[in-house]
Amino acid sequence: MVNIEGPIAVKVHRVRTVAEGVAVFELVRESGEPFPRWEQGAHVDVVVGGDLERQYSLCGDPDDRTTLTIAVLREPESRGGSRRLHDEVVPGASLAVRGPRNAFPLGSGPRYLFIAGGIGITPLLPMVREVAAAGADWRLVYGGRRAASMAFVDDLAGLGDPVTLWPQDRLGPIDLDSLLGEPADDVEVYCCGPGALIDAVEERCAKWPPGALHVERFRPREGALDGERGAFRVRLEASGLTLDVGPAQSIAEVVEAAGVDVMTSCREGTCGTCETTVLDGVPDHRDSLLTDEEKAENDTIMICCSRSRTPLLVLDL
Repeated sequence: MVNIEGPIAVKVHRVRTVAEGVAVFELVRESGEPFPRWEQGAHVDVVVGGDLERQYSLCGDPDDRTTLTIAVLREPESRGGSRRLHDEVVPGASLAVRGPRNAFPLGSGPRYLFIAGGIGITPLLPMVREVAAAGADWRLVYGGRRAASMAFVDDLAGLGDPVTLWPQDRLGPIDLDSLLGEPADDVEVYCCGPGALIDAVEERCAKWPPGALHVERFRPREGALDGERGAFRVRLEASGLTLDVGPAQSIAEVVEAAGVDVMTSCREGTCGTCETTVLDGVPDHRDSLLTDEEKAENDTIMICCSRSRTPLLVLDL
């Protein structure tokens, strides 16, 4: 069952520029209390005004519970979140965050390959720090449009030879065929960045062992939200309600309208906030978060975007 978490009031402690169009915001808790513990790969939902809420990966130190650090790219086609943070949010400003939550956890494989594109370095930065400190066998290949647009290069310089910087204006696209052409049984691959990069990595990892590839998307997979939108019913086992979901409605919208509290954020199936346990029925998965193996298990559903393949879907709500 989805638990409702209240937002945490925070204040912007410091803002600094780390690359062209990339600003880092250090957030401290208004109450002075420590933040909840988080692990590498976690993100927070940042309420940037009214009902405007965006997800940003945490790129600071998980052991520092006094500060949450996010890096925000000024998006050329911003829907309002990054533009407001860059243009209006200054040190001392008050915001609210939800989380942290982790839909992109770091595993315990013997070897690691990290592939980052642009602002996709943010969830990977704490990961490479962790595996480097643990003495693991790892490599990071970090691509960007040009060197000046690549954030955290100074931080990464201290990690030495396992880091390869790949400015595309000089080197072209990352050579994924060399990196991923031969499947390996003992390597975990982590990728975050533009959708085109993730698609290309997924294509090359299709022959790798199941579960070897881990990705995080900032936007829905191309076509993920498309498909037939028929009506169906949902039964909320804990609440004792049976509700009709129309073709133009999401499960989350219908559940909220019935007065049942659920937590949502992205409404696009990328953040995992609304993940809900399925007790019966077969979901029509339209999220960009669950792996193919996880979708086949049909144990959970993202109620913000996914639908049902059966006339009735029973949820733990």
